[in-house]
Amino acid sequence: MGKDVIIACDFKGKDETLRFLERFGSFRPYVKIGMELFYAAGPDIVLCLKERGHKVFLDLKLHDIPNTVKKAMTVLAGLGADMLNVHASGTIAMMEAARDGVLAAGGISPLLIAVTQLTSTSEERMQNELLISASLDETVIKYAKNTKTAGLDGVVCSPLESGLIHSACGNDFLTVTPGIRFSGGAASDQVRITTPADAKSRGSDFIVVGRPITEAPDPVLAWEICVSDFV
Repeated sequence: MGKDVIIACDFKGKDETLRFLERFGSFRPYVKIGMELFYAAGPDIVLCLKERGHKVFLDLKLHDIPNTVKKAMTVLAGLGADMLNVHASGTIAMMEAARDGVLAAGGISPLLIAVTQLTSTSEERMQNELLISASLDETVIKYAKNTKTAGLDGVVCSPLESGLIHSACGNDFLTVTPGIRFSGGAASDQVRITTPADAKSRGSDFIVVGRPITEAPDPVLAWEICVSDFV
């Protein structure tokens, strides 16, 4: 599977999202729909963007009891998104249920991945607030191995961890990496970040880029730079 740049469309609603994407003309970038946009616009936003020719990563990070996640995944997979996700901390049983839910939807199955640790989480916070005593790297690798055991396609992780995960789980196990900033750009609320070129060198399969593109003076140019540096 080829590398790709996914634009995080963290907008307040459907109209704002479509106005933003219209700036790309005939280009149809891969887009991420997160909680803010999905909760504002509902399932229709997925159907609309798919009809317009975009690939869609529906980033809702499900985390609940296995039966609930299975049923929810069947519904979400039926929307036609190309990528879905859960939290790996929900356990192997929950991730297996998510996979079963996707399969129950029928049709072409989307990629199903799991979040290891959010890129806003530092090792200090993980240990002091979540009471996870292992190191951040050890935790991420263990969660990635659990995800592979559950039969999922890959994980969401920091680009700094892509190489470690590929070493532990194989090169065909996908790493989808947010926390991307241009050189000299503000980190904002992210902790474990790097540039598109560095993410490529570390082995990321997909990068998810939000504000460096959506808040750029010329979003199309910013996206083209990301593609040039990463793909």
